[in-house]
Amino acid sequence: MEEEIKEALQNNEQNLAVEKINAFLEELNNISLNIAVTRECGSGKSTFVNAFRGIKNGDEGAAPTGCVETTTEVTAYHYPNYPNVILWDLPGVGTPRFRADKYLDNVGLDKFDFFIIISATRFTENNVKLAREIQKMKKKFYFVRCKIDSDLYNEEQDFKTKFDREKTLMEIRQNCIQNLKAEGLTSPEVFLVSSFKLGKFDFPLLQKTLERQIPRHKRDALLFAMPTINSEIITKKKEVFQSSIKYHALVSAAIAAVPVPDLSFAVDLTLLLRVLKEYILELGLDKSSLERLAASSDVPYDDLRSVIKSPLAAEKITCELILKALTALAGTAVLMAAEEGSRFIPIFGIPVAMGLSFTTTYRALNHFLDVLAEDAQRVFIKALGVDTSV
Repeated sequence: MEEEIKEALQNNEQNLAVEKINAFLEELNNISLNIAVTRECGSGKSTFVNAFRGIKNGDEGAAPTGCVETTTEVTAYHYPNYPNVILWDLPGVGTPRFRADKYLDNVGLDKFDFFIIISATRFTENNVKLAREIQKMKKKFYFVRCKIDSDLYNEEQDFKTKFDREKTLMEIRQNCIQNLKAEGLTSPEVFLVSSFKLGKFDFPLLQKTLERQIPRHKRDALLFAMPTINSEIITKKKEVFQSSIKYHALVSAAIAAVPVPDLSFAVDLTLLLRVLKEYILELGLDKSSLERLAASSDVPYDDLRSVIKSPLAAEKITCELILKALTALAGTAVLMAAEEGSRFIPIFGIPVAMGLSFTTTYRALNHFLDVLAEDAQRVFIKALGVDTSV
């Protein structure tokens, strides 16, 4: 695709170049990821589905939770800001309607990219049967032991001064692995997770394992679907955005070749508006994301909002706001004026205008992304209850 874009630009086929770039970026944004989550009744699966999507039990669109079996049909739950990533809440394996030997046929294996098999106690024979069938289809599966925070609390209450947190975690992990091996599964991996404390225990390790093992073109979709449980996720999102900046700058350059007064300037503002909205949304700086974070962290919305320094992370971003930020960026106003003037110079004017437009857009997006990523880090730290005023 990159070679096709370069060829179109070299042949002065600006419209074709813009079309190919936009198609490429659209394809990146529309990559789908289907994650299946299954378990036996009472394992905390629905709470995990909600936590994985960054929402709380009882929120609008949350998977229902309860002490009895609440999932009787295969149910799709979309990530709030990334609808192409879907967590599929599957009925419990081994129930009368979903016998283990017919389970994969009933739920439709082919549409899922990987499976997460959840238990709150020990993994059963049904779990192992399911894992073997998934393995036959050359799909990935991951065992997740939920409610680990409750286990630690109960263990501490029982043993008081003799309680050893790390020893208890090791014993739980080894017990799960031995249980799976006893059922005939070789080299099983088990991740100990608390759906109420995703940043602790093994959820970060599960996240890294998924990133490493799923196909490369799906990784970005997974990254943006993941709740922000550590600052590393913000850094990774920033890196993904940075890799696309050159394509946005190429669109800007292609439009600059059209000798119509103020057209390039107007298109650049619209382009920046669209891209910056995406940055703000995916970095969790929009109002809805901040409100969800405030609810989940018990840190008031206004407190989270107070550490944001960029005016671009306002509740409503506009072209006027972007223009103001552009003119405040050193040297940008000079580049913009030079681009507009050079476009009408015979022979050499168009190539110069294209180069200036590329430079301006590339420089502006990198700067704005840096500022917004720093804001996202400050918001994350504030949500942890750390003083960010120093």
